[in-house]
Amino acid sequence: MDANKIFDGADGIALARGAIDRLAQVKLSTTPFHYELWATHLSGARPALSEEIDRRLALGDAPSALSEELYERYFGSTRLSVEIIEASETIARELTEVAASLRDAGDDTGLYSEALEQAVQTFESGADRASTQTLLRHLAVATRDMAAKNRELSAQMAASSRQVETLQSTLQSVKLEALTDGLTGLANRKYFDETLRREIERNGGNVCLLLCDIDHFKRFNDTWGHLVGDQIIRFIAQVLRAHGEGDAFSARYGGEEFAVIMPRASLPCAVAAGEAINRAVKAKQLARRSTGEVLGAVTISIGIARHRAGERPNELIARADAQLYSAKREGRDRVNVDNTDRELAA
Repeated sequence: MDANKIFDGADGIALARGAIDRLAQVKLSTTPFHYELWATHLSGARPALSEEIDRRLALGDAPSALSEELYERYFGSTRLSVEIIEASETIARELTEVAASLRDAGDDTGLYSEALEQAVQTFESGADRASTQTLLRHLAVATRDMAAKNRELSAQMAASSRQVETLQSTLQSVKLEALTDGLTGLANRKYFDETLRREIERNGGNVCLLLCDIDHFKRFNDTWGHLVGDQIIRFIAQVLRAHGEGDAFSARYGGEEFAVIMPRASLPCAVAAGEAINRAVKAKQLARRSTGEVLGAVTISIGIARHRAGERPNELIARADAQLYSAKREGRDRVNVDNTDRELAA
């Protein structure tokens, strides 16, 4: 059965109403991407998506952060593909038109060359005055014609060049949007995954990974609301940018989690960076922007691991994640490192 059929007829209308009611229950606005995500969830069209939404809500994840992350994962690549295809097709049409114009210009140039060649032959054969004047009039007409077509071609080429530049800029913007987290401006999970794989391949495994998680984030959300939660997430992103040394790469890993990839960094250097991030976060007293009401300090837990020879990216992530949750279990607001990595670095 066509998946789109579930949105047709009376059943489709009932699904739409259910999706809007559900958005109201979880306090989300009825934006197109929220509607698409939750309508798909309620329809059961993507069981993996529905299962993850139910599990994450049960764990207490904020619906706003959850929706953004899952939409990017399940629908973002489709949206990107459509936009890239449309822009690419437009560029292809533009270049095809330019190529056709160049071919026509080539034909016109060939005809003009033939006219000149015939004129040369006529002059060399000693044509009389009347024939010469007639020939010169024909050449004048052909020359004006050729000049007009050259001007037209030049204008078309300039317009096409501007159009192609605009489309290329659009493609770059689409790519940037697809790889960037909308709330923080940091790289998103998709971009993080690609970058970690690439850095491991490029640097022969000489890569350190920091995974960071905001402590008691659900408590802040429940107490102060999601807008304050978003403010805290943006604050953490600012700290990561400020402490991104050299070619360190920061990303929003998901929800209230962040990641920092440090290529060509020693383990002590990564630990120092993690401790600096930890200190900078808790040193600031946050306040509600609208009222100035003091919210208090936020703390962050960090887990660090260094890539080992032959280790796949997901294995490095798992080890850093284990250290992060170890830091959580040991009281939060701390930086934990895999002891085996310390021994290998010694």
